[in-house]
Amino acid sequence: MNLEYRVAHVAERLAEGRCGELGVRAEIRGETVLLTGTVPSAGCREDILRIAREGLAGVPVHCDLVVAETTPPDHSEELT
Repeated sequence: MNLEYRVAHVAERLAEGRCGELGVRAEIRGETVLLTGTVPSAGCREDILRIAREGLAGVPVHCDLVVAETTPPDHSEELT
C-alpha cells in the first residue's frame, strides 16, 4: 500500500478518534513519518502515537507532539 495513502488514512483516524485531533500533522520525511502539533494531554499524545504506529506498521514514526499546559497557574503574576 502506498505510504501517502497510509498517512492519509492515519490522519482520518486521528480526526475521528477519542481526541478528535485535527491539528496534528503527519508528514512524510524520506522513509519516515513525522507527527507534529499540540495536543491537550499526555494520554491523547499516547493515543495518537498508538494509532500512527498501528496504521504505519513497518514505517519509522517520529513524534514531535507538544502537550499543552492546561493547569491554572499556582500563583499570581507580578506586574512591575
